[in-house]
Amino acid sequence: MACDTTQPVPSAAAAIIDELRALEEQKCRIEARQAQLSVVLKSLRTAQGDDAAFAEVALARRVSPYKGRQLLSLATVLDRELPCTKAAFEAGLISQWRAQIIARETGCLSLEHRMQVDEIIAADPVALSQRGDRETVAAIQEIAARLDAASLARRRRYAESERRIGIRPAPDSMVFLTTLLPMATGIGVYAALKAHATTAVGNGQATSIGAAMADELVRRITGVTATHPQPVTLRLTMPVEVLFDHTDDPAHLEDHGILPAEAARTLLADNLDTSAKVWLKRLFTHPETGDLIAMDSRARLFPPALAEFLDIRDRWCRTPWCDAPIRHHDHVKSHAEGGETSALNGQGLCATCNQAKEAPGWSARPEPGPRHTVEITTPTGHRYRSRAPAA
Repeated sequence: MACDTTQPVPSAAAAIIDELRALEEQKCRIEARQAQLSVVLKSLRTAQGDDAAFAEVALARRVSPYKGRQLLSLATVLDRELPCTKAAFEAGLISQWRAQIIARETGCLSLEHRMQVDEIIAADPVALSQRGDRETVAAIQEIAARLDAASLARRRRYAESERRIGIRPAPDSMVFLTTLLPMATGIGVYAALKAHATTAVGNGQATSIGAAMADELVRRITGVTATHPQPVTLRLTMPVEVLFDHTDDPAHLEDHGILPAEAARTLLADNLDTSAKVWLKRLFTHPETGDLIAMDSRARLFPPALAEFLDIRDRWCRTPWCDAPIRHHDHVKSHAEGGETSALNGQGLCATCNQAKEAPGWSARPEPGPRHTVEITTPTGHRYRSRAPAA
């Protein structure tokens, strides 16, 4: 059935459920069609010596380049190595996420073993659609262990080498600090923190096990408490009126995002309480447009002050829907083509997007306007606009 949001919603519960299921299957078939199109686009770009098809897929699907690469990789694997999973996907019986799980869990196997698992697990698409995600993973791992136990051991060793820590914003001026660890180590860390927190709650030293675990984690790593952290360098962008409590316009904290005015003032006050130095750097805006005043340089590379200006103005990678941290300071119009090293012709990009825009057929140019704007043209002639956040 076609999706028509102008049609009235059914009044009977059974009809609502039927339409929900039909729309879910239609959504899966649409995603399968997107995968088909992505594979063909990749083959066209590869024939032209271009390996940046993922960037075009990302823009067309309004996702980050990282996600675009994942989607293109999945589409390629389904097309070449997982025919049964692909058939279930195209029939609307499994979601893109379920197809991705199968591709991920069979990634360590040889092509022969991967196709065997695919045939066993997805030969009956209806049965596959009735499994849950965990059940599907368990079934694949069991089959893979019988076919090639050594590959699973190699995969585990590789996964252990990929241990890492990440951070991302959370609501209400909080952050998620996540750690990827080997299973035994991770369980041991969690158990040690929980044992301490349970004792603290039992002794009346804390009221919440979760908060006590978080406080103990911070204390063991930094030697200070979570609510009074050690001094660090934070790049906080805010109007001077907010600093002196004259307005409640939001501020921006690098590597976190938007902060309410009160939270920004509290953050500054906490740093002042620790006797740490707080440096204020004044940036001036145009009185009519509100755009940050431009800076320029005759150098090929962006000098530190101008690079910092781009970081503050752009905040994150300027490619639409990317949102990755800025790693490169890029000439919108390339320096080789006469592009200036200036704020107008500069933009902050992640490494992936900066490399992708160098592929044949890509171009970009700054556009005049109240805020810094860049028009991106892809090899197919499609155009996308990137506008810097409000200063």
